[in-house]
Amino acid sequence: MIEELLMAAAGVGAAVAVYAGVAARVVKQYERGVVFRFGRLRDDVRAPGFTMIVPGVDRLHKVNMQIVTMPVPAQEGITRDNVTVRVDAVVYFKVVDAAEALVRVEDYKFAVSQMAQTSLRSIIGKSDLDDLLSNREKLNQGLELMLDSPAIGWGVQIDRVEIKDVSLPETMKRSMARQAEADRERRARVINADAELQASRKLAEAAEVMSDQPAALQLRLLQTVVAVAAEKNSTLVLPFPVELLRFLERATPGSADGHAETMTHPWTHSMQGPGPGAVPPRPDAYLAGRADAADAIEDLTGTSVEPSTHREDEA
Repeated sequence: MIEELLMAAAGVGAAVAVYAGVAARVVKQYERGVVFRFGRLRDDVRAPGFTMIVPGVDRLHKVNMQIVTMPVPAQEGITRDNVTVRVDAVVYFKVVDAAEALVRVEDYKFAVSQMAQTSLRSIIGKSDLDDLLSNREKLNQGLELMLDSPAIGWGVQIDRVEIKDVSLPETMKRSMARQAEADRERRARVINADAELQASRKLAEAAEVMSDQPAALQLRLLQTVVAVAAEKNSTLVLPFPVELLRFLERATPGSADGHAETMTHPWTHSMQGPGPGAVPPRPDAYLAGRADAADAIEDLTGTSVEPSTHREDEA
């Protein structure tokens, strides 16, 4: 009798162990369990952890609740300004209602992928090329709204949509490069012209100051000499007054300018006087040039210099 009881208990224990092994299920932390009993959806969604089902009666489906990253294949389309482009994107979504994701749509991942492709083509046709290149945030938000509206009925929530890359034809890339180069050249010319305008204004102001104070010009010439001498070279640049050059040109006998001046001035008729030693009268411009040259030499060297007149006495 006892042996029969022990055998019965062992059989029951084995049956319970087999039942537990068949009915026991483990739902992971990032999953939810949806139970169908005789094909009918149970209201309770199994939480993460250990759970039991009725073998042969219930069927448990596990739904991943993690955020899914799905790349959208590159879609080719024509923008609103008639430019052919290829655009690819990436969609981030997750399941918020496990029961709806299984019941409402056959394969929610495939459905989201196809909807993302069609929405991306629609966005390309409604946008300009400049928007695709520089205003992607607005396009991402519009694309997210287009995906989220039908997906919310499937128990799926669109978390984020990003346009990854926009591929342009080579001809369009070269045209855009030429446009950017021309725009930068235009800005460089405008900046250069503005700099020249400002420099001319400053130079005009400096010229006014130097015209009021002649000593300022001499100081500037000395500063130039110091700057050149600081380079430790063997060349010394010495500013030469223009008035002195004019004086030497006029004082040099036989020069072409002097000959031309002799032929044009009214006192040339007096040179045809009675004797070869006749000295023609000096015009006022000649005397003024000599005086200016002497003043310039005195300002430059600090000593008074009078032009030699021995050639005139010999004449």
